[in-house]
Amino acid sequence: QVQLVESGGGLVQPGGSLRLSCAASGRIFSIDVMGWYRQAPGKERELVATIPRSGSTNYADSVKGRFTISRDNAKNTVYLQMNNLKPEDTAVYYCNFRTPYSVMSYWGKGTLVTVSS
Repeated sequence: QVQLVESGGGLVQPGGSLRLSCAASGRIFSIDVMGWYRQAPGKERELVATIPRSGSTNYADSVKGRFTISRDNAKNTVYLQMNNLKPEDTAVYYCNFRTPYSVMSYWGKGTLVTVSS
């Protein structure tokens, strides 16, 4: 059983920064893509950023230039550095790990990020 645990969420003022982490534990086989998604109140879950084992990152247009995704394969951990946060970034952030060809997909339980003055 694989478990993903997110950490690093919280309340931050507009323009501030947060760093999210997501660590996997359990019987982990080959993980290809690690990613972050978010779901704001009343909205559908949306992609924030992904990073495959190859390292070629992908970002939603709304976070380009402000968020940076990175991974540590040895620790089975993915990070999301979020800078210049805006109120519209307020959401529950979920991490996701997928095996090659998305045969298996694992989700964390989410961490709340609130951007407010």
